[in-house]
Amino acid sequence: MLFCSNKIHGSKIQKIRTFARMSNFLNKTFKVVNLGCKLNFAEASTIARQLSEMGFVHASAKNSADIYVVNTCAVTEQSEKKCRQAIRKLSKENNNTTICVTGCYSSIKPFEVEQMPEVNLVADKGEIAQKIGEYFSAQPTFNAQLSTLNFFSAYSSGDRTRSFLKVQDGCDYHCAYCTVPLARGASRNISVEKIVAQAQKIAAQGVHEIIITGVNIGDFGKSTNENFYQLAQALEKVEGISRYRISSIEPNLLTNEVIDFVAASQKILPHFHIPLQAGNNRVLGLMRRRYTRELFAERLQSIRKKMPLAFIGVDVIVGFPTETDEEFEDEYNFLKTLQPAYLHVFPYSKRPNTPAAEMEQVPHVKITERAKRLGELCENLHADFYKKNVGQNANVLFESTRKNGMMFGFSENYIKVALPYSAELVNKIVKVKLTNISSEGYMLCEIL
Repeated sequence: MLFCSNKIHGSKIQKIRTFARMSNFLNKTFKVVNLGCKLNFAEASTIARQLSEMGFVHASAKNSADIYVVNTCAVTEQSEKKCRQAIRKLSKENNNTTICVTGCYSSIKPFEVEQMPEVNLVADKGEIAQKIGEYFSAQPTFNAQLSTLNFFSAYSSGDRTRSFLKVQDGCDYHCAYCTVPLARGASRNISVEKIVAQAQKIAAQGVHEIIITGVNIGDFGKSTNENFYQLAQALEKVEGISRYRISSIEPNLLTNEVIDFVAASQKILPHFHIPLQAGNNRVLGLMRRRYTRELFAERLQSIRKKMPLAFIGVDVIVGFPTETDEEFEDEYNFLKTLQPAYLHVFPYSKRPNTPAAEMEQVPHVKITERAKRLGELCENLHADFYKKNVGQNANVLFESTRKNGMMFGFSENYIKVALPYSAELVNKIVKVKLTNISSEGYMLCEIL
């Protein structure tokens, strides 16, 4: 069993890569199994690139691999359970494979993961490639704590259409229900200059759209005395990238300055993912969130004043400890009045070492009922948003996926649009008119 050391050294990586070219693990195959969020996806893609550069071979989809790297998630108890199930399934289905584990679950509970008989190696994601090289070259057996202090630069590749670019990691908020600060450490980032250089590498691959991602991207700049507005300004100037989407950003960090810049931007799209988490102020206070629902409503009003058809997705946790039936009804009515385009509904999950775990818990049956009601509300809100866009013109970036003779893409405001498949439209931004909604729920269109 191997745990990572605290720092990664460029010279050491180079030595391992050199050794790889001379050793018999040059032809060993690998696959990276990603569990969790878009940030995890970007990091998993970067780990795969590092292993390929070291001489390992990416296994084809149909074949098993000599090495499986499992990038784990720990946002809920169910997430951890899925990680354990995935590890056991990989071991059962692939004889004599080496299973290497990284990510949030192994950061929070490294020794629990270590005790799994299926696991061969546990390491921080910033060092996992290095440690796999060491594992197969020298088989070291020392132990050390997982590091959450370094910044692991990452972006996804392999998709011609879009790339997830990590700009920030960690969180200083310490909300009452959340283990992310335990898993990923304090808020930190690399400089605007370095992120722009990564965006330029993505552009060189022919990718047109970048999703700006992180744990708390509105907090960007703490490590470098910069801010998210400056980052957005710099990314706007990168040649070759046509579109940017902003992933989750806290409402109290979504400033009017940023909203105004997005509204005027030719590249940053009118697509916002804003966590509310609770629609009742007492519950927000217990959660240790840094805003009220009135501030949240004001942020949405500011967006719609500048961008009436902007896509606004909202995160909501249902069944937070001590939440009453009356408070849930209050939240439900508040969300119905807000009319976001989409609700990301998360049933509350009790997490060890968090203040919420010590509070009076809401019965599971109530959490399930409330999640179902918000899920139904989400379907209605999403349908209403699509109806508002019928008859509008849109610019759609089409993807290569083909289903039942159709190809799909997304408009600036994240409407899924379909056309009869045409290879020449793949990875192209096409101006269309949105005509009507299909029975499957996507938007049909005609090319302008």
